[in-house]
Amino acid sequence: QVQLVESGGGLVQPGGSLRLSCGASGTSFSINTMGWYRQAPGKQRELVAAITSGGSTNYADSVKGRFTISRDNAKNMVYLQMNSLKPEDTAVYYCNADAWARASGWSLRGYWGQGTQVTVSS
Repeated sequence: QVQLVESGGGLVQPGGSLRLSCGASGTSFSINTMGWYRQAPGKQRELVAAITSGGSTNYADSVKGRFTISRDNAKNMVYLQMNSLKPEDTAVYYCNADAWARASGWSLRGYWGQGTQVTVSS
């Protein structure tokens, strides 16, 4: 199995910045795409940004130009730098990884972190 642990959430004023981190751990696994999703109260979970093992990125239109996703393949880490934050960015942010793991018979599966709260408010 693959375990994902996020950190870096918190309370920030509009226009401020936060950096989220997510680390993957486990035994005998290989990660394909990693990404960040978010879920605001009463709304569906949505993709924020994703990055492949080769470094190709994809962003939601609402965060383009403000958020940057990056990863360190050697450390199995993914980061989300969030700048110019807006109140509408308030949500629980979840780390996601598509990975092959021996414990799952080397089939490609999606794994989720526990989520970290980001609140943008004055």
